[in-house]
Amino acid sequence: MDTLEKKVKDLKIKIKELQKDIKKIYKDRKKNPKAFIINLINGIVEAIKNNMLFFIFVITLLFNTIALRYFTIHTTENLLLLKPVLADLAIILAVGGIGYFVKEKNRFAYFFIASIIMSAVCIINSIYYTFYTSYVSVSLLSTSKYLGAVGDAVFENVLKLRDFIYILSPLCLLITYFFIKRKDIRLGVKRNKNNRSKSKAMSIITVAAISAFCVLTALTPTEISRFAKQWNREYLVMRFGIFTYQINDVIQSVQPQLTTLFGYDKAMKTFKEYYSNVPDTQEYKNKYTNKFKGKNIIAIHAESMQNFVIGLKFNGEEVTPNLNKLTKKSLYFSNFYSQVSVGTSSDSEFTLNTSLMPTSTGTAFVSYYDREYVSIPKLLKEQGYYAFSMHGNNGSYWNRDIMHESLGYDKFYSKSSYEIDEVIGLGLSDKSFFSQSVEKIKEINEAGKPFYGTVIMLTNHTPFSDTDKYGEFDVDIKEEIINEAGEKEIISHPYMEGTKLGNYLKSVHYADAALGEFLADLEEAGIMDNTVIVLYGDHDARLPKTDFKKLYNYDKDTEELLPNDDPNYKEIDNYQMELLRKVPFLIYSKETEKSLHKEITTVMGMYDVMPTLGNMFGFYNKYQLGKDIFQTKDDNIVIFPSGNFVTNKIYYNSQKNAYLSLKETEITEEYIKECSNYADLLLKVSNSLIVFDLIKKDQELLDSNEDYIDERNID
Repeated sequence: MDTLEKKVKDLKIKIKELQKDIKKIYKDRKKNPKAFIINLINGIVEAIKNNMLFFIFVITLLFNTIALRYFTIHTTENLLLLKPVLADLAIILAVGGIGYFVKEKNRFAYFFIASIIMSAVCIINSIYYTFYTSYVSVSLLSTSKYLGAVGDAVFENVLKLRDFIYILSPLCLLITYFFIKRKDIRLGVKRNKNNRSKSKAMSIITVAAISAFCVLTALTPTEISRFAKQWNREYLVMRFGIFTYQINDVIQSVQPQLTTLFGYDKAMKTFKEYYSNVPDTQEYKNKYTNKFKGKNIIAIHAESMQNFVIGLKFNGEEVTPNLNKLTKKSLYFSNFYSQVSVGTSSDSEFTLNTSLMPTSTGTAFVSYYDREYVSIPKLLKEQGYYAFSMHGNNGSYWNRDIMHESLGYDKFYSKSSYEIDEVIGLGLSDKSFFSQSVEKIKEINEAGKPFYGTVIMLTNHTPFSDTDKYGEFDVDIKEEIINEAGEKEIISHPYMEGTKLGNYLKSVHYADAALGEFLADLEEAGIMDNTVIVLYGDHDARLPKTDFKKLYNYDKDTEELLPNDDPNYKEIDNYQMELLRKVPFLIYSKETEKSLHKEITTVMGMYDVMPTLGNMFGFYNKYQLGKDIFQTKDDNIVIFPSGNFVTNKIYYNSQKNAYLSLKETEITEEYIKECSNYADLLLKVSNSLIVFDLIKKDQELLDSNEDYIDERNID
């Protein structure tokens, strides 16, 4: 007891001494402000000198986070936002403060390893953002094996010089450490290697907590909501910083393993509220209802095919002559968007077949393959269809061999089912793939059952580097002139040759030729008489903005780009890049060729394919999130996994809370709010349904209720 009283007494004495010191500092500041400022600066300088490694650790990592936000999202606003700086600073300080709990002899090693890890976060996100226009998620570790196949694309087209700026932090730490060590040797300074500074650590962690508190108190309800949802990664990094985002992502990424423990009741409530207003059966009819019922379907998954190539010519030669002809004989949806996230091709397959959105973490094909889904193959099989899929790549790529079975395909013909006689890009060439696939489809057709088949193209996949195998297609401008000798001469203007977009166009021209051969072979085999072709681009090709600027603004006379003030100059900003991501979607058959062909310009998304086809082929999915495009009139909305959306009126960027008007009509705040709320709801419903396997739970509940009713009737 005496010891405790003594400690309390000593503490009171120290508090009084501290109060005296504070009063003295206050008096000194009033008496001589200049001396006070000098003393303050000297104190800061002394603190930095005595804690050089710590300050280098903090400053360089903070610089990395600011640089990352600027070079990825690339707006000056990112340099001015205080919240993400404070949020990142709080985490950097907390990590750095822990270093003072470590013995001094190990402190540099701690700072250096922490710096490498945190710098690696910046480097990885920088590279990932260049390719996917999003930030990386740890839930994608399970899909990292799929990046090996496109590794060349990363190094050739994605890795930039600026990505190496983030090694500044560990490099500066290393230089500082050797500088301090050399100075200590020169001056004969001996440090206490076992020294720990717990009080200093607690002080730094306290400052970190204050920084975090400042961020928390400044958050708006919208920011809190989006932080919890984790869908809009760009927005989160802009508002919360890269390290806060990454920590939140780790927490969100373990959600699949915790579904039975947390969030189920809330998810089920959202699910029930949404689907309580959805009819169990289709309640409408239109001119396309059951139009193709009983016919075969071949869905052509056109790898990386973007819509801007349709109608595009070089030197009078069409890039896609076969697609151009097909659009004029089909129901052609020219305002169609893919809705992929990080699962790219697999996301397209998933959304088309289920009318659900990609998940906010991981991918459905890899992380949620064991859920219950209502899909096109399953619904058609109820009508007696045989369902198959074909792809000239490894069956395990994107977990297709397992997920296609889960979606209801009876058979998946993968690489092992083909003779790999011609390789272009990632694997079997499209021409060989289609040629061999026709033979398999003939056998399936001869069995007599209607079929639903998905054939997945491969050649037109990034990095588009096998230009010598695509065939001849010139993407420079050729011009005939009369030279000084009075003779005709062909000169070439350096247009798109050697650019990624130029190589892509050569690849597309090859893919289009392969497609033409495939359709001709199906026609020759008599399969087209009772078959409907559904062709869709799975996603955009991730082409650089600079190449599009050259494509649309090249002046052959100057061999330069048109100046910005030229009346023919076409602005290619971030909004235009988003609109250029459109992919083709068309439905072709003998009926559309004769009389049904037309262009549909209403905005449409991948999740609208299932309900649109469902009305035509006589199947219905209560859990579909999209709409039959022929029932939407002019009010359809396409929602992207980022929270962005597009309608016939606007393209809305949820990260920047800004939009591009697509029609000369007044856009009200109420309209944007209504669309934004709907987008949030659909993303939430879709993610809840997948993560918590709610279709299965809902079906089990319905079955148990039916059993209960049957038992009562028997009694």
